[in-house]
Amino acid sequence: MKLTRVLLVAFTFAFLASCTNDDNENVSKGNYDNGVFILNEGNSSGGSVSFLGEDLTTFKQNVYKAENPDDFFGVYVQNIFFDGDKAYVIAGGSNVINVVNRYSFKLITKIETGFVNPRYGVVRNGKAYVTNANEYGGTSGNTDDFVAVIDLATNKVESKINLNATANRIVLEGDKLYITEPNNSDKVLVVNTVTKALETPITVGSSANTMEVKNGILYVLAAPYGSASKIVKVKLSDKSVTEVVFPTTLTDAGNLDIYGSKIYFTKDTGVYSMDITATQPSDKPIFNYSSTSQYGVMYGFAVENDKIYIADGGDFASNSKAYVYSLTGALQKEVTVGVGPNGFYFNN
Repeated sequence: MKLTRVLLVAFTFAFLASCTNDDNENVSKGNYDNGVFILNEGNSSGGSVSFLGEDLTTFKQNVYKAENPDDFFGVYVQNIFFDGDKAYVIAGGSNVINVVNRYSFKLITKIETGFVNPRYGVVRNGKAYVTNANEYGGTSGNTDDFVAVIDLATNKVESKINLNATANRIVLEGDKLYITEPNNSDKVLVVNTVTKALETPITVGSSANTMEVKNGILYVLAAPYGSASKIVKVKLSDKSVTEVVFPTTLTDAGNLDIYGSKIYFTKDTGVYSMDITATQPSDKPIFNYSSTSQYGVMYGFAVENDKIYIADGGDFASNSKAYVYSLTGALQKEVTVGVGPNGFYFNN
């Protein structure tokens, strides 16, 4: 009888603890938990951020303005990166990073010095690394770009790493930064975050832009104008390079993303996929969407949660559209977002 009672009490405590843990896991962390931020680059009047819930029902057009009505967000908003419960939103045209709580989007502080046309950022061991385009054109516009190193404990730029090249997108793997310079080089730059020094760059071909690391391999999409596009695979352990050259019908490809065992990319208004081990992609798209962009191409693209997300650039003067499709190309959601939507950032 005593043993039975002991077992019953133990079972009751275990059950209650399990329920408590489940309840905690299901509690929302804020208005913008479990969904995707759609970053709207905007124009000289300013940018914005829209939010679409994971259920594709919850939607808010301008979350920064809603949560910070008295603050100006900045112009030409470029990128969001996360660290813990904070989101860092780069407004390149205003040389500012807005630091907000990622779940409430309430402004915490602004980082306003040490930047010249900031572009993209990543975080490693309490430091943020942000590429800066510096001067556009001019006598040194091709070689003066740099990485600003930010101490996230103080929210101050503590140093900068001169690249002697142009810089754009950035990814982090281990202690190394990999940076594309699509306009003036055939290289991917390599920066050691420990020594803060440049290492030997990796030759991938001209017009390398979007890239992603998966299982120790850096996948880089290079699409030189008028020439065959290709995916360059760099084995990071030894920097050996292999290429997947696209058929000539797929020139000017863009927007690489890897999801599961497939590589997804775009060309004009088409979305394509290929197995990650394939030697050449099909030139038949999964689907095409109807663009309202004056340029006829999508401006933002992502694949996540078994869905394909597309942002249409529009005319960069008025609000545009974002779309959510299934992996087979069935339209699941269409929303009106801000001016010039350029990226998706998942807040899960």
